[in-house]
Amino acid sequence: MTEATPPSGTPALAPAPAAAPAVKAPARPGSLKARRRARAERWQRPLLTGADRRRAWASLMLSDHGALRLLWKNRHQVTPRLWRSAQPSPGDIAWAARRGVKSVLSLRSDGFGGDPLEREACTVHGLEFHRLVLLSRAAPSRETLRAAIRLFSTLPTPVLLHCKSGADRAGLATALFLILVEGASAAEARRALSFRYGHIRRARTGILDAFLELYEATGEARGIPFADWVETVYDQRALKASFHTNRAGDLLLALIDRE
Repeated sequence: MTEATPPSGTPALAPAPAAAPAVKAPARPGSLKARRRARAERWQRPLLTGADRRRAWASLMLSDHGALRLLWKNRHQVTPRLWRSAQPSPGDIAWAARRGVKSVLSLRSDGFGGDPLEREACTVHGLEFHRLVLLSRAAPSRETLRAAIRLFSTLPTPVLLHCKSGADRAGLATALFLILVEGASAAEARRALSFRYGHIRRARTGILDAFLELYEATGEARGIPFADWVETVYDQRALKASFHTNRAGDLLLALIDRE
């Protein structure tokens, strides 16, 4: 197809310049943001020295509250193909491998010391390591849900999935696994978000409950498969706008300092 030619005597318009890609402003050297970014980038590298390993363990046990998880791992077998828990230590990865777990799915980003320890332990024990970053206080995006649909269709099972505390993100991922892999109903899947696991519905984390209720009402009730509902019905912005949190619940979340 040929391009249209402007009438005689009419100057041709210059093509509009391509939009420049958005670039994040660099953090000011020495600022809190810069220090946090440097710490996060540190844990993306392999642990090469004894000092690296000691710092990673200190991060896992102290900064990430791993010492508390020695007492409460929040670990549960949901189905023969699925386990859920709080952030596992290398010892917990070994425990899972002895029980036949084939893969580990982290629902966290990689900016803390437990992450390289976890990846290393998975390699040592022959488990596949995967990552699907979820948020505990926001409805999942369509892109995140697409990634979950793709991943759960190929993930070796049994799988151990986890977030930091095993309550909110682990609950949402468990619900998605139950719907996508186990063929569970939305009502059955919603039980994965329960106070039994530490989930607080009447707080900002309740938007995860609202997400599953929305699918139940506007997808499942109409006979629309979950993947099709994500593509044709789900509106993340509308869900966010309609959700109202509870100040008392939010205060409780703040007091326990949970992600």
